[in-house]
Formats: sequence, C-alpha cells, structure tokens
Amino acid sequence: MTNAHRDALFVLVKSLSKSEKRQFKLYVGRLGVNTDAKFLALFNLMDKIKKYNEKTILGSGIVKKAQLSNLKAHLYKQILISLRLNPVNQTPRVQLREQLDFATILYQKGLYKQSLKILDKAKSTAIENEEKNIAYEIVELEKIIETQYITRSIPDRADELAVQAKELSAQNVMTSKLSNLSLQLYGLMLKVGYVRSDEDYLQVKEYFESHLPKYRIEDLGFREKLWLYKSYLWYSFLTQDFLSTYKYASKWVDLFYEQKEQIYLNPVFFIKGNNYLLESLFYVKYASQFKQTLERLEEMVASKNFPKTDNISSLVFLYVNANKLNLHFLEGTFKKGLYLVKIVEYGIKKHKDRIDAHHVMVLYYKIACLYFGIGDNKTSIKYLKKIINNKNLKMREDLMCFARVLSLVAHYEAGMDYHLEVQLKSTYKFLLKMNDLHAVQKEMIKFLRNLGGIYPHELKNEFQKLYAELKKYEDHPYEKRSFLYLDIISWLESHLQNRPVADIIREKALAARR
Repeated sequence: MTNAHRDALFVLVKSLSKSEKRQFKLYVGRLGVNTDAKFLALFNLMDKIKKYNEKTILGSGIVKKAQLSNLKAHLYKQILISLRLNPVNQTPRVQLREQLDFATILYQKGLYKQSLKILDKAKSTAIENEEKNIAYEIVELEKIIETQYITRSIPDRADELAVQAKELSAQNVMTSKLSNLSLQLYGLMLKVGYVRSDEDYLQVKEYFESHLPKYRIEDLGFREKLWLYKSYLWYSFLTQDFLSTYKYASKWVDLFYEQKEQIYLNPVFFIKGNNYLLESLFYVKYASQFKQTLERLEEMVASKNFPKTDNISSLVFLYVNANKLNLHFLEGTFKKGLYLVKIVEYGIKKHKDRIDAHHVMVLYYKIACLYFGIGDNKTSIKYLKKIINNKNLKMREDLMCFARVLSLVAHYEAGMDYHLEVQLKSTYKFLLKMNDLHAVQKEMIKFLRNLGGIYPHELKNEFQKLYAELKKYEDHPYEKRSFLYLDIISWLESHLQNRPVADIIREKALAARR
C-alpha cells in the first residue's frame, strides 16, 4: 500500500480548497464528453477517501491495475491546468509565462508583428516586476524573430536588443552567483548549525569571501540586493555575529517596505525576511523591537491585499506562531504562552504536507521549553522525545544535541533519577558521535553525573560552582550558542535564589527595557 504522504496525486487532491474542487469540476464539465470520464471518477473517489489505498481504487471498478498509473498522471495534469486557470494563481510570473507562450504560438504561425507586440509589452512588465530571467527569454525570442524576418519595426533594433540581452544576462549571472552562495550557506546552517571553532570560522569565512562576486551596490536591482542580503545574513548566522544578522535582516525587510509592490509580488521572501529579523532580535534580546516587528508582520499578512495561498498560509502559521513562542521566552511569560500549544498542534496537522520535519521539530522544542519554563518537566520530556526518537531527522544536528541536554535537565528536575544514568550515557555517546561536545555541555553532564554523590546540604554550593563556570562562556564566540537553545544561566539562578525560572527571565526582560 502506498503511503498517503508519498502519493503525489492524493496529496494534491487533498490540498484543494472547496472552490478549487468546484472549479476543477466546471473545467472538466466544459465538454459534455468528460462528465463520465474515468479521471473524473478517480478524482471523486480520492476526494472521498481519507487514506490512499490502491486496493480501494481498484475495487471500485473505475480502472484496471495496468491503466492506473496513466490515469493518475492524466488526472494530475488536468488538476494542474485547472489550478493554472484559477484567478488566485494568476501571479505576474504565471501571466508573463502565458504571454510568452502566446507570442511563441503567433511566431510559429508566421504572425511576427503580433508576436513582437505581445513580447514588447511582456518585457516591460517583466523588467518592472524584477522578473529578469523571463525578460531575458523574451529578448532572446525577439532576437530570433528579428534575425529571421525583416520586420523593420524600429530603427537600430539589433543594437537595442543586443544591449538589452547583455544587461539582462549580466544581472541574471549576478543573481545566480549570489543565490548559489546564499543557498550553500543556508544548507550548511541546516546541516551543522553555527561554527564551533576557529577552524570552522576560517573555513566559512574563506568560502564566503571566495564565492562572493564583486559588485557595486548602486548597480544592483531589487532581486540582486535581496540575494546579497540573504548571503550576508547566512554568513552572519553561521559565525554567530547576531548584530550583523540583525543588520542584514533589517536591510532585507526594508527593501520590501521601500518597494511595497514587491511585498505582494514576492510574499514568501517578505515573510521569511521578517522571520529572520525576528530571530536575530530574539538572539540579541531586543524584546520591544521584537514585539513591534511581529505586530507589523501580523498586520501585513492579515491585510486584504496580501496574497492568500496554501503555501503562504503554511508559512504564516509557522513563523508567526514560532515567534509568538519566542516572545514569551524573551519576556519570561511561559504560562501565558500555553494557549499556543493547541494552536501549534492543530496547525502542524493542518499543514503537514507543506511543513518539513525540521520545522516541526523546532516547534516541538519550543513547546518543550515552554513547559520547562513553568516547571512541568514531564510534559517537556514528552515533547523532547518526539525530537530524540525521530530517526529520519537529517538536519540541524545542534537541535538534536540540545534536545538531549534539555531532556537530561528535565529528568533531573522531575525527580526521575532512575532514568538519569541511562540518559547521561546515551547523551554523552550521541554528542561524541556528532562531534558536538562543547565546554558548556561537558560541564552540564559532569554536574548531573556527580549529583548521585552529593548530600542535600551541599547541593546549593554545587549549583554555585556550575554557575560560576558557565558564566565564563556566556559571551564566548563559540560556546554562547548553548545559551540560545536553553537559558541554563537563568535556570541555575532560579535554584540559587529558590525562585521560579520564569520570574528570573521576566526580571531580566524588564531590566533590559529600562
């Protein structure tokens, strides 16, 4: 039996809204001959069943096993055509592609002037909307028509097209180099997280500087600047230079607010830029600006003109709620944030086909931290197990490491000592295997391992020793990342002062505002 998540057609059918399903049936029914078509019957069956089951499909009598693959491919294509015709999906890029297709058809029919007229209008729109790849394709087709047929449409046409092609090509090459660099740095971030040593830092620095193309900022358009800021942002993230991360995330977001039409043309980049800005503000603990940025983002995505698609809906759910959780961490209002747990769990189910496992695990980690903050350690452990037991998670090894460290602390706090020794050994082996055993983790494991031989009256003194040791690493260039995942310092202060950790964090947040 094929898994529902692996069957592309079933996932596509289940992703359709009521209006999209209605439009598909109207599209199919435009010709009477289609009303009894097998692909429509297959669509209706897939729409009805809750899980993909090939036996159910074959048992329905709609299709024989030998024909099923072809019928599914045909239905998939027909759904895509129907979606392409939907006004919701008529983005400038789709419209430009359509105009390019129309011009190609007219050219093939020998209607050269009509083709050139469409191309000229489409080219202006493409350049205006920063769709320079499509603009380049348009110029190339214009060159083909002009070189094969003497249209005499404009004097010096050949020179004009040659110059346009050269300029667009240079801009596209610059965009390609910057987007490649950004993608490679992003991949590195997902795979290994932040730099861990001087050696790591030098490798990343050398890679970044050797792959960063020479540029003059005044020569760059919107798209090139966007990829440039992305590249610097990922470099800053990797090297844990969070002030620099904030600087380039701000430039990214400001770029959109300076050219507001780009917000509606490129909503995904706008949402992601805001998420990275919020992430950097979280790391530098700038709570007041964090709150303002989050409110501004929520206001924008809720506005009636902001594009509404399934993909955008998933991204808004993911980033808005992740940052709402972060705001509660910044302010130490853990209990107030508990209402988000149900919202997040419902959203994970609703958007499961559009959110990758990595982002789901990040949400689970944040929920675990929320429960840890209010002292509900058993519930915290329950969410951490979802991460630790996930054998398919190939990215963000640092997330896996800190989930295990937090699990150790939560087991200790919950009084589950009978699990602690096994957990210690397992975590130690895992960190060694990941080559991720840093000073902060070593000190934590050493402290927890020695707890068994400490008398109750000695406990406070041991907490004080660990606190003094860890404070050394709070601003260390490579060790400080440990405190981004778990505020160990505040946890220790809560034990030393015999107060809830949430109170400690809240006081720090209030002091930072003064």
